[in-house]
Amino acid sequence: MTHSISVLYIYAADLWSVQQTSAHQLTSYCLSFAVSTHEPTMSTYISELEVSLNADEERDLRRTGFNIIDGNLNAGVGGNAIRLWYKYGSVPITKVQVSFNNEMADGLIKAAYKKIYKDLNAGAGGCDLYLWYSQGSGEFDTPIVEISVTTDAANEGEKFASGWERVACDLNREAGGNWIHLWLKREKKTYICEVIATESFGADKDHFENGYIRVDEDTNRRAGGPQYDEYQQKKYEQVSVDLNKGTGGDEVILWHKKEGSSPIKAIGLLLNKDAVKEYQKARIRVILRNLNAGNKEGELEYLYVYQ
Repeated sequence: MTHSISVLYIYAADLWSVQQTSAHQLTSYCLSFAVSTHEPTMSTYISELEVSLNADEERDLRRTGFNIIDGNLNAGVGGNAIRLWYKYGSVPITKVQVSFNNEMADGLIKAAYKKIYKDLNAGAGGCDLYLWYSQGSGEFDTPIVEISVTTDAANEGEKFASGWERVACDLNREAGGNWIHLWLKREKKTYICEVIATESFGADKDHFENGYIRVDEDTNRRAGGPQYDEYQQKKYEQVSVDLNKGTGGDEVILWHKKEGSSPIKAIGLLLNKDAVKEYQKARIRVILRNLNAGNKEGELEYLYVYQ
């Protein structure tokens, strides 16, 4: 059986640029207007990432100037003790993505992302999981200055309030164990100004080159009407793709609004039901409508929004 997928992508810009753009103009702005071009002048940007799978690799990375990030990326499942490492330099990393199949990797290769050739699920089962990064310098490339790892849902809510951005994919994907997430802190705050969805990874190269960040999870994971008028009257716009297309489940449409005084800082998928209360305590809105609605074998997936 062919597995249908739906993928979300987001645009991020700094607050001044969002405020200076009217709701009517925002879509064309996101596609064509240059926010800023960063010219790094300091050597404290994170410029390289690496992964170690054993003690020998850890020693080698220390000798070559890498710094370890706390947190075992295989926590709770056994297997290798996998660690993430970073090195400072003058050319910053601006985007981090994850792949867990060949189709996801194809667009990253074509968009010249750098792959770390270490399986993040090594020795633990699960899908083959790889980390990628880009050192772009375009209008939607904001340098990353800190990276962190969480291994417990209880620690996630407070990260948003401290200015961190969550990479969507669970780094223990399909291996069980703890929910492991990578977090990024940028040189300046960014706000989401455009959201799109696709039915495949075929256009990834163009999306990456145009500044989008892919939400690295499938909104139809494990998945084999009447509210339109209400949202339209409230001036919401719909993303054009049914997030349940091809699964036999209910039609699921994402809606967004480009007006108001509280821009969105982060949006993503929440598969860990134990994290819902923690997110709500941290005043992160969790939209309690299952993106896999109507799919008998689909996993429970919610969308979260942080403003």
